[in-house]
Amino acid sequence: MINEKLPKIWYGGDYNPEQWDKEVMDEDLRMFKLAGIDVATVNVFSWARLQKNEDTYDFEWLDEIIDKLYENGTYVCLATSTGAHPAWMARNYPDVLRVDFEGRKRKFGGRHNSCPNSPTYRKYSTLLAEKLAERYQNHPAILIWHISNEYGGYCYCEQCADGFRSWLQERYTTIETLNKVWNTSFWGHTFYEWEEIVSPNALSEEWGVDNTNFQGISLDYRRYMSDSMLECYKLEYNAIKKHTPDLPITTNLMGLYKELDYFKWAKYLDVISWDNYPSLDTPISLTAMTHDLMRGLKQGQPFMLMEQTPSQQNWQPYNSLKRPGVMKLWSYQAVARGADTVMFFQLRRSVGACEKYHGAVIEHAGHENTRVFRECAELGAELQILSDKLLDTRVEAKVAIVFDWENRWAVELSSGPTVALKYVNEVHKYYDALFQQNIQVDMIGVETDLSGYDIVIAPVLYMVKKGYAKRVEEFVHAGGTFLTTFFSGIVNENDIVTLGGYPGELRKVLGIWAEEIDALFPNQSNQIVMRERWGELKGEYPCGILCDLIHSEGAEIKAVYGSDFYAGMPALTVNTYGSGQAWYVATSPEPSFLQGLIRNLCQNKGIIPPVAPVTGVEISVRTRDTDTYMFLLNHNDHEETVDLGDLKATNMISNHQIENTIALPAKAVIILKKH
Repeated sequence: MINEKLPKIWYGGDYNPEQWDKEVMDEDLRMFKLAGIDVATVNVFSWARLQKNEDTYDFEWLDEIIDKLYENGTYVCLATSTGAHPAWMARNYPDVLRVDFEGRKRKFGGRHNSCPNSPTYRKYSTLLAEKLAERYQNHPAILIWHISNEYGGYCYCEQCADGFRSWLQERYTTIETLNKVWNTSFWGHTFYEWEEIVSPNALSEEWGVDNTNFQGISLDYRRYMSDSMLECYKLEYNAIKKHTPDLPITTNLMGLYKELDYFKWAKYLDVISWDNYPSLDTPISLTAMTHDLMRGLKQGQPFMLMEQTPSQQNWQPYNSLKRPGVMKLWSYQAVARGADTVMFFQLRRSVGACEKYHGAVIEHAGHENTRVFRECAELGAELQILSDKLLDTRVEAKVAIVFDWENRWAVELSSGPTVALKYVNEVHKYYDALFQQNIQVDMIGVETDLSGYDIVIAPVLYMVKKGYAKRVEEFVHAGGTFLTTFFSGIVNENDIVTLGGYPGELRKVLGIWAEEIDALFPNQSNQIVMRERWGELKGEYPCGILCDLIHSEGAEIKAVYGSDFYAGMPALTVNTYGSGQAWYVATSPEPSFLQGLIRNLCQNKGIIPPVAPVTGVEISVRTRDTDTYMFLLNHNDHEETVDLGDLKATNMISNHQIENTIALPAKAVIILKKH
């Protein structure tokens, strides 16, 4: 439970009453009660109001807001406001301003505009966090601390370059070691002094997006920037913990956001929270995968849905309305996959600037007589009925998919073999194959213990970090099923190729070696040809993007390529290693092949879905001790009937008894408690 003061699924979101006349808040609080809102996130971007100069702080207005919320039955998620520094700070201390990728010094404006290595920013952000903690440490309204907001964006200023050199010295100790791991003998890049190293940006090693001359340098700069922002977070975290050691602390992550290594960040968050903003055409399974990834950051611990829009977003190219029922559907999708909160940005819609057309529970009409408000109030009432029943329940999975931010950086920084290779897309292909079959998945990092899983899938495991191949071997030897794909086992954590034949350190467990990698143009394809029928897999299937030209070293060849000069070479292999199996998919197949492959692997391990799949109906299960709750979410625009087999259950909202089959109206959600 995130905080026992409010033992239910929290319902609320970002609230900025300081942007309005005081009497507006009275009307808001009336409508909060109608909607079932019980948590408000406040003070997210109020640094300039809290601190008018270096020495003058004003908390009285915030006191009034927090007190008033609490007196009216609304708890507080209290932010530290450090996501945007005040204008006076930028004017008086230019070290706080970022330098962008093109080498241009920013001026005041926007948000997330502070250099993460600025002494000024670190000093004043930490001081503000501590003053807030001192002031509100005993306030009964505070449920959780929210540090800054959506960390992100790199800086390339001279103080960041100095910090990078210090970071490198700590990581590699000697300049000789750095030269070796960066392979600086290439293109005459040998360094003799640490001061010779500069940040990799458009003025030095990089151009465009993910284009670099030296992958090792660029990869380390991404690690360094992620660490720099994490250090800013930790300074505030520690300042707050001195005064409120028992209150949880979080910051809102952004799902698949590329620039920060969230598995590393997760160690310092008491609870994971994230902001979910899919588009109308975002695949449902991609949103589900992202929820599962956020849950996986802390090994299955329930997370917070910190932000979503009640209806419309403001920043996408086409900001569609959420159709009737979709807000509730997507809210319950988060809960089904481990969320213990449903929160919005925002509770009242802004009147000006770039977010005035971002949706809210209370729209510009200013009253409750809107479609959006009615839907929000309906969900709020249902969350009251659910109360604490779902809290601390867990999603249990026997299949895991490995996701690694550093591997993602390395894959997409690679100069070749194809611009078409996108790490998230390849991971999602395997996730979607499981999702379509109602097989629960844990998204895990490379440090996660593998022993609790029957199947571990690591798509495009290009970077094999020190000791990981050994852990894979131990997992397979003990009886696990491991699957990886083309372009795996190529480099170590420094992006240096493991010599002796791909897939490098994974060669032993996979029983294969690859001598070449063919890159196919978008209009080209090859075929995976099954040697014999295996379950539902038979005949041939299109494949593309990359084709590894592999040879068996003991692995059984299950399928071969169908065309080109490597026709007849292995495309799918399995190697028996100890008591388990290691599979290699040498190319990128189309979905029906992957679904057949995944179905066969799961059946071989006795992993079966809770109910038979129905296209467009998402299934997820949360459990605690002997209690099992099944979520059925109909993403279709028409009614669907789901065969429950011999399942007997109670509808958690209506309290009706359910047996055998259930009809799901379009966009409907039903939560069943199994008997």
